[in-house]
Amino acid sequence: MNSDGRTVLVTGVGRRRGIGYAITRRLLQDERARVFAQSCDAYDVSEPWGASTPGAVQVLTELSTAPGGLGHLDIDLSDPEAPAALFDAAESRLGTIDSLVINHARSQLGDLDSMTAESLDLTWAVNVRASLLLVQEFAQRYVAHPDGGRVVLFTSGQDQGPMPTEIPYAVSKGAIASITPTLADSVIDRGITVNTINPGPTDTGWASADLDEFVGRHMPRGRWNSPEEAAAVVAMLLSPDSGSITGQVIGAEGGFRRFTP
Repeated sequence: MNSDGRTVLVTGVGRRRGIGYAITRRLLQDERARVFAQSCDAYDVSEPWGASTPGAVQVLTELSTAPGGLGHLDIDLSDPEAPAALFDAAESRLGTIDSLVINHARSQLGDLDSMTAESLDLTWAVNVRASLLLVQEFAQRYVAHPDGGRVVLFTSGQDQGPMPTEIPYAVSKGAIASITPTLADSVIDRGITVNTINPGPTDTGWASADLDEFVGRHMPRGRWNSPEEAAAVVAMLLSPDSGSITGQVIGAEGGFRRFTP
């Protein structure tokens, strides 16, 4: 990845089929890279797609190919104290963190009639508040890296078309996209770039047969985007060649034709 390697904190690394797992695996292919992974098993098992999957410890064992190169903490990011605690654990295990990949998200269904104050607050706390506090912790603790610091966040295409059945989720991801240029400007003088990825339709184990059919018709390649493809975009943004890219919401939707009949 570069001559000095990267030490990366990645959130949302709980499931083998998830984007976080693919990111962690991709980064660890570089022998110089080290990764500290965050998971929240209590949330994963509460979701239909996560109830039958192994816990993060078992999943991450498969990635522990380099001694000392991978650390992990299971922590609930709805707790406002969690971001600082997560960085404390990461630094205790791996030393200074020079890159932050905020991949975690709370999925929350709810249309205008069924959404609740509780669902709005919890989704906001996990998807927005925790993300901002993580960026704050990273910026305050950052020590200059030869290739600069990196922050990568994830959004969900909500600005490209309506998501009426996922209002709590859509509004939280819209906030991430909207704040990206402001975050980038806030830390550029410290040598840190901030970018956000919209990975497009990506099946991480949650999709139904109806959605499979829909995606097959609306994606030019006739298939979902893969977690590995999202991980490749992350790897690009962490590379030395991306130092001039900041404040961008990068669409990696694979040509998704969401309005095609």
